[in-house]
Amino acid sequence: MTATQDTPTHTGWQKTACILCECNCGIEVQVEDRRLLRIRGDKDHPASQGYTCEKPLRLDRYQNGTPRLTSPLRRRKDGTYEEIDWDTAVSEIAARLTAIRDEHGGDKIFFYGGGGQGNHLGAGYGQSLQAAVGAKYRSNALAQEKTGEMYVDGRLYGGHTKGDFEHAEVVVFIGKNPWQSHSFPRARPVLKEMAADPARTMVVIDPRRSETAAMADIHLQVRPGTDAWCLAALGAVLVQEDLIDHDFVRDHTTGVEAVLAAYVDIDVADFAERCGVPEDLIRTTARRIAAANSVCTYEDLGIQQAPHSTLNSYLNKLLWILTGNFAKKGGMFLHSTFASLTGGGSGGGGGGRRTPVTGARIISGLVPCNSIAEEIDTHHPDRFRAMWIDAVNPAHSLADSESFRRAMRRLDLSVVIDIAMTETAREADYVLPASSQFEKWECTFFNVDFPANVFHLRAPLMEPLDGTLAEPEIYARVIRALDVVDEATLTPLHAAAEAGLAAYADAFFAAVTDDPRIMGIAAHVLHETLGPTLGSARGTAALWGVAQLCAMNQAGPVARAGFTGVGFDPGNQLFERILEGEGVVFTRDDYDNAWDYVRRPDRRFTVEIPELIEHLVGLADQPSTWTTEDFPFVLSAGERRAFTANTIIRDPSWRRRDADGALRISPADAAQLGVATGDRLRVVTERGSAEASVEVTDTLRAGHVSLPNGLGIDHPDGTPGVAPNELTSLHHRDWLAGTPWHKYVPARLEAV
Repeated sequence: MTATQDTPTHTGWQKTACILCECNCGIEVQVEDRRLLRIRGDKDHPASQGYTCEKPLRLDRYQNGTPRLTSPLRRRKDGTYEEIDWDTAVSEIAARLTAIRDEHGGDKIFFYGGGGQGNHLGAGYGQSLQAAVGAKYRSNALAQEKTGEMYVDGRLYGGHTKGDFEHAEVVVFIGKNPWQSHSFPRARPVLKEMAADPARTMVVIDPRRSETAAMADIHLQVRPGTDAWCLAALGAVLVQEDLIDHDFVRDHTTGVEAVLAAYVDIDVADFAERCGVPEDLIRTTARRIAAANSVCTYEDLGIQQAPHSTLNSYLNKLLWILTGNFAKKGGMFLHSTFASLTGGGSGGGGGGRRTPVTGARIISGLVPCNSIAEEIDTHHPDRFRAMWIDAVNPAHSLADSESFRRAMRRLDLSVVIDIAMTETAREADYVLPASSQFEKWECTFFNVDFPANVFHLRAPLMEPLDGTLAEPEIYARVIRALDVVDEATLTPLHAAAEAGLAAYADAFFAAVTDDPRIMGIAAHVLHETLGPTLGSARGTAALWGVAQLCAMNQAGPVARAGFTGVGFDPGNQLFERILEGEGVVFTRDDYDNAWDYVRRPDRRFTVEIPELIEHLVGLADQPSTWTTEDFPFVLSAGERRAFTANTIIRDPSWRRRDADGALRISPADAAQLGVATGDRLRVVTERGSAEASVEVTDTLRAGHVSLPNGLGIDHPDGTPGVAPNELTSLHHRDWLAGTPWHKYVPARLEAV
């Protein structure tokens, strides 16, 4: 089941990218005997420009510190696994998928994942398999993080926003610690530059004095879970003191009257008391935001996995909208996309689709993660019967891990694709071994840069480990076994591909016109027809289709990036440039072009979202704490730290500090409990309990404790730390988006 393999030694530096966060900074690597021997930033990369944080330097722990799977595995009745060959695995899986589809319907086959961090190339081929079996429901990690924000973005303007942090006069980080989580290019140098410039102001809203908060000019240290009251108070000061940009609001928004009316009635003093921040500090912050020439904000999991998640996103965005900080240097912007990370329904967001069992709202095509187990572990006739899980580990990453494991056991079929025997793989009927991210062509669709947006296709650094396959080939084999497309459809496309991209483009889109069904399985058709002309890069064939759609839908920005011509020429040029395996600027814009991405006929922001305004008004009468006598502490489950990286690096030896993932508590709580750093406590929640070592720190308020993400995973060298989702609950979730309250888990602490 595990192995190592000798391959020829490579000399010199090879270009690739980090896979540990959405920045995917460009790096250069020296490979020797399959080891990532030396790693440095790629100075030629158009986004990261040579910068890396400390984490990529340990990527060899991902490549070589993980016990690898080298054969498909089939679960026996006694729960153990046996190795089988690829042909057997593919034929059995295809037969069982067909049987479930024919008996229960393709909509009972659920897909989760579609690629882990920086492992997105297989996603398009996964969509082809979904179309092949008639699947209608899917999800991924974004549905326990970003769907509330996606809903708000969709209702406001129909796209995703980011900020120009490098140039902003005022930056507001809300539940965000970019010193550790990064998420924008050159995060640490930008933070240092900002902190050193007396003309600029950094504001952090966070219940913990994080590394970023410690650098900030203003830290609004809210009580855990009360961000909505703080954000509402900031907006109320802007409105009540008449600090809004009236020209911007008049010229670029609709529905603002209802928003302003809601803010007028807010009692700022009361809301300040509720969130635990001095009223004068809230007023000072709002005035600084209003007076600045440019402002941008960044929200993250600290508020997106906490009470009032979706409302928090709305109130955050109203701060920069009401002050006119859009489409200008140092402000917020909407941007191009190379490929969508989500399915249909993004936007306009009404969440009209619902899940078949619980009726949970589907946003951006994604089923809420906290609803997945409930959609399976039931006797409802419409329950999901099969689950396909691609390069993710939901049995560790989703709330209430035991409920997910139990749900997997209720399925008629479960298939996992991964490089390792993860916690999720241990529950599957079949486990299919993938090549690692450095053994295959790969990419990420986290492309959010502006005004120049960058896409990076990474070439393999080494040959795949024997017995493993890249995801495009895995999907191709399963779809072939399903006999979805006949050879008569593929033959003319084979011939056209041999004649070159221009001939292939004409033939492919003519075939789609004749048979629209091809679009649903487009990635597979491209793999089978264009793919053979690409040699070892066959798995990149789907990117030709993405490049064409990108060039068609964003013709001006793509042309400004240098991809010009008529018809399919720009898309073909873009694809050929991408295949060179370096970061590519695929669109170029100016700040005014941000308005071109507003998906409204009038190019205005639709700021009135009635259901969220109703909840804003209701804050005055709602409780602002959810702890109880039995569970008096608030646990933040999943803090980002210097040596955490989700579960991508499973090898615990990479952590030079905080190896056990300490439970951080305040000095006041430590004194009350009679513990010191290095002692141990038991953390108990409504879902479970776990022991952890203690770290006493004055960065936390009394009553607030935290555990890191990415620990408690199996490895031959040990399983240090706490798996945080053994402690979280399915039932603490946002009322609208269903996002979990990972950052607000009622808990108690007990002596060991």
